[in-house]
Amino acid sequence: MRNMETPFVNGKLLYYAFIAGGNQILRNQVEINRINIFPVNDKDTGTNLASTVRSVIDNIKPHKSYKTTVGNIADAALIGARGNSGVIFAQFLYGLNRETLNKPIITLREFVESVKKSIPYMYEAIANPVEGTMLTVIKEWSDFLDSKKDAIYDFANVIIDSFEVLEKSLAETNTKLKALSKSDFVDAGAKGFVLFIEGVISFIKNRNIRNLVVDSSENVSLVHINKLTEEEITYRYCTEAIVKNIKHSQSELQNFLSHNGDSVVVAGSESLCRIHVHTHKPAELFYYLKEMGTVTFQKVDDMVRQQEVISKRKWNIALVTDSTCDLSQELIDYYQINVLPINLNFGDSHYLDKLTIQPSQFYNMLETEAEFPQSSQINEQAFTNIYSHLASHYDAIIAVHLSSEFSGTYSNSVKASKRISKEFGKPIHVIDSKNLSGALGLLVLKAAKNIESGQSVEYITKTLKKDVNQSKIFVSVHDLQSMIRGGRVSKPKGIIARTLGLNPVISMDENGKSLLFGKTFSQQASLKKIFRHIKKIGREKALWNYIILHANNTDGAQLVEVKMFEITGKYPVSVVNISPVIGMHAGNGALAVSLLFNS
Repeated sequence: MRNMETPFVNGKLLYYAFIAGGNQILRNQVEINRINIFPVNDKDTGTNLASTVRSVIDNIKPHKSYKTTVGNIADAALIGARGNSGVIFAQFLYGLNRETLNKPIITLREFVESVKKSIPYMYEAIANPVEGTMLTVIKEWSDFLDSKKDAIYDFANVIIDSFEVLEKSLAETNTKLKALSKSDFVDAGAKGFVLFIEGVISFIKNRNIRNLVVDSSENVSLVHINKLTEEEITYRYCTEAIVKNIKHSQSELQNFLSHNGDSVVVAGSESLCRIHVHTHKPAELFYYLKEMGTVTFQKVDDMVRQQEVISKRKWNIALVTDSTCDLSQELIDYYQINVLPINLNFGDSHYLDKLTIQPSQFYNMLETEAEFPQSSQINEQAFTNIYSHLASHYDAIIAVHLSSEFSGTYSNSVKASKRISKEFGKPIHVIDSKNLSGALGLLVLKAAKNIESGQSVEYITKTLKKDVNQSKIFVSVHDLQSMIRGGRVSKPKGIIARTLGLNPVISMDENGKSLLFGKTFSQQASLKKIFRHIKKIGREKALWNYIILHANNTDGAQLVEVKMFEITGKYPVSVVNISPVIGMHAGNGALAVSLLFNS
């Protein structure tokens, strides 16, 4: 359709062009993942770009105004952006919106000028811009468009002709970017942008809206890749967040992030900003970041675990749990356990349990923050992402979660597992532990040891279901204040209990519901009650192992450890500062013992 003249673009044309470009990324994300080497060889650039464009596809509708449409696209992309390339692409769209005149239709010249002016937005967003990436390809594409901006009545053909420039620029990333020079690959992010424009051009040529329907069940997973360039990961966690109402300039925020990691991107504006940074200590970063604005969304990917999944798997069965699983980090790392964080909120500020907030920080905030924290379940999409990733590399997946009576996390895991198991033809077993914290940790640990010993999936899941009934937890509450603030104990009853100096002992029943095991007049007395009961059970059943837990009470945990050694003749497998999601109700100073008996 080389003779087609398009003197202007309106909102609907832009909308359908974006959908066409986005679909091209969705169709080719596996290939983009395959060639992903820079900035980290974690093979997820395609998945991240797919997530970014899907956020736009899922959240906006056609509108006749170009300005309204480009604004909606930019907002949706910024909110849904994932990964370095996704955030950069979203920032390009943000700049496009900022530099677009408030008009329902625009000409080629106006479009070209907005593209040209959007380039600095990308470069300014990145702490250390590197040429030979998506940045270079978009900039060189912009330069070509600028040279053709006087072709007023040839909008479509100018875009079509630009593809030759894009292909040349993409091919040159292999020589411009040092990290790619020893491979046969081009830059993955740049490839994603070129594919996006290829989709746009296809729509311009054919104008077939019927072909733009997106399959909502389309798989966005990674594929198995055998040949990888293994490299040392400098910073373990790929961390992203949305920050609202920033109290400092974006350059100050960028400097702050640069002192805490690398691959820094700050996109958006002071009122709504998307950040991306690779860091070793996301909890420390976010603890200080909360003073710079309101953090409303966070995402943290463990790049070490991602690399292990792809190229350093110890076994062929993957193990998944949630962050209420209280097990030492050393054991989690050794057994390559995949842990998804429960969401935790202090007012408008969002955190990820154990990732962007650690127990010591949490208990300090529990004492100082005006609002009592709230937790929320892990959503189905998070499980879909992790299961699709793992199913690409493992023969089977086993997941064990906190009691379904406490959270919808188990239910969401089941829904996602059914979908991904069907798509990949891989078994995914999801187990309700009917417990939490250290008891969940022991169940996960036993499953891990069975995987290590080479047991079958069927044997492991069958054993787990039996072990669920043999897991116990006893929590000695030190202070009722958290239970009162969280609504677990009514204020009148709480006041009476505190006046009398009552210290409840909390446990779990066989259905996974919380149970008042007993109440005493001191924590010392409640611990004696727990120890007596453990001795009684021990006379009837053999102990497999146990874990000691505490809420910022290391001295108390040491005393419990001494007493438990006297009773059992063995040391605990872990001594853990209890998960913030559990500790928010148990309260500062709580002590607990979790046990797993042989069935």
